Amino acid sequence: MSDTPRTEPVSAAPGTDAQPVLVVDFGAQYAQLIARRVREANVYSEIVPHTISAAEVAAKKPAGIVLSGGPSSVYEPGSPELDPGILQLGVPVLGICYGFQVMAKTLGGEVANTGLREYGSTDVKLTGENAFLGEQPAEQAVWMSHGDSVAKAPEGFQVLASTPSTPVAAFANDETRMYGVQWHPEVKHSQYGQKVIENFLHRSAGIPADWNSANVIDEQVERIRAQVGSGKVIVGLSGGVDSAVAGAIVHKAVGDQLTAIFVDHGLLRADERKQVEEDYVASTGVRLVTVDAREQFLGALAGVTDPETKRKIIGREFIRSFEQAAASLVAESIEGPGEPVKFLVQGTLYPDVVESGGGSGTANIKSHHNVGGLPEDLQFELVEPLRTLFKDEVRAIGRELGLPEVIVARQPFPGPGLGIRIIGEVNEERLEILRAADKIVRTELTAAGLDAEIWQCPVVLLADVRSVGVQGDGRTYGHPIVLRPVSSEDAMTADWTRLPYEVLARISNLISNQVPGVNRVVLDVTSKPPGTIEWE
Repeated sequence: MSDTPRTEPVSAAPGTDAQPVLVVDFGAQYAQLIARRVREANVYSEIVPHTISAAEVAAKKPAGIVLSGGPSSVYEPGSPELDPGILQLGVPVLGICYGFQVMAKTLGGEVANTGLREYGSTDVKLTGENAFLGEQPAEQAVWMSHGDSVAKAPEGFQVLASTPSTPVAAFANDETRMYGVQWHPEVKHSQYGQKVIENFLHRSAGIPADWNSANVIDEQVERIRAQVGSGKVIVGLSGGVDSAVAGAIVHKAVGDQLTAIFVDHGLLRADERKQVEEDYVASTGVRLVTVDAREQFLGALAGVTDPETKRKIIGREFIRSFEQAAASLVAESIEGPGEPVKFLVQGTLYPDVVESGGGSGTANIKSHHNVGGLPEDLQFELVEPLRTLFKDEVRAIGRELGLPEVIVARQPFPGPGLGIRIIGEVNEERLEILRAADKIVRTELTAAGLDAEIWQCPVVLLADVRSVGVQGDGRTYGHPIVLRPVSSEDAMTADWTRLPYEVLARISNLISNQVPGVNRVVLDVTSKPPGTIEWE
């Protein structure tokens, strides 16, 4: 493994004899969401780029193949292509949206730009009998996102569904075990989307439902031992579930070779350092070293307002802090200076990777401090056991490892901390304002029993915005605080959470009355997309 961060999707297969379902990524933001849906059907999946050859696919001995959607047209110059030999391997194939059209065109069907587009919820009618779309109503709502359409199915294919704008919305060929749908079954907006995927896997392809999170743990323990050997390892602990679970897997693999490093960068929420130090050590027994780097981070962030620059600075300073801590660990060895620490564990998840431009052809939405924000002169070899997983899968693994619910069920909190929840320059005065407001929000949501209903609730300080207010019969010119409660399953898509009005009113009153410098509280009601969960 290189000691610079990888940018391509990587495998965490459950065993050397495993036959994964390969998801061929044509540049869709949701390619990994397809892989996640396959795993929900208890079948292991891996992401591979669309540039993969038939020989490379055959070498992986896949149980099935799914061709993802993508933003291109099959007729655009330079649009992603598929090695035709992949469709001649005799492996069951499911095409979705762009992948459906690529399959149709490759096999001799016709794909046309009709000028009629379908975006969003669309009613589809099932017009043919086949196990692939079996046990579903004849009419259902699905999620479409396409301009081109399959005008004619390839020879030997049975047309199974249509819409007024799309005469061939699904097809099947049981003899070759090839199937396709124009809609996106991987998104929850498609009513029977998971059923489509499960039917393909279990009924059409005959793949058993025998994969689970325990497979990931066993395989990762084996891989980590092979990678690390007898070397020393540190884990960058943030207090969140991702780094906690990553550290727990590595601890299971290498035991006392692991030391947890908690960097107090000054961007934490109220009482967070104490909670991390008490909860994690008590539950795992891992040695924990706390590094006080508040002056270091705030000094580096002074005068910086650009979000991407902030993220990269925070990523760089994290690594510098880990390097300093690692050097101290070597120097304080009882037996004298020993071998340097070579390995750094990070709780990187796939949503971090894809939003940082790490998918196959995906757009760079924003750099995450543990992916695109890492410095080029990184001195560690990364150990990232969760890099291909979603948050819910990580929680399941954490529970399997015996981590307490206070850690496993904790709402996500970004590694850059409050630094990306202050719009504008980050300084201690603004951090104190945001900490006070954030503590009120967390306290009130917990008191109202709403913690389980929301994915997370970022509290954002618009530090470069001021508005006129009236407090104590006098004019004020204070900052707005934004509440961003969201519900999500995987952080790839999200919707704003409809909190009770009385809870919102109480939060607003408390913040306005108790937090100096704030005279307005607003609610962000934007879904993802188009907005991201964090403001920066």
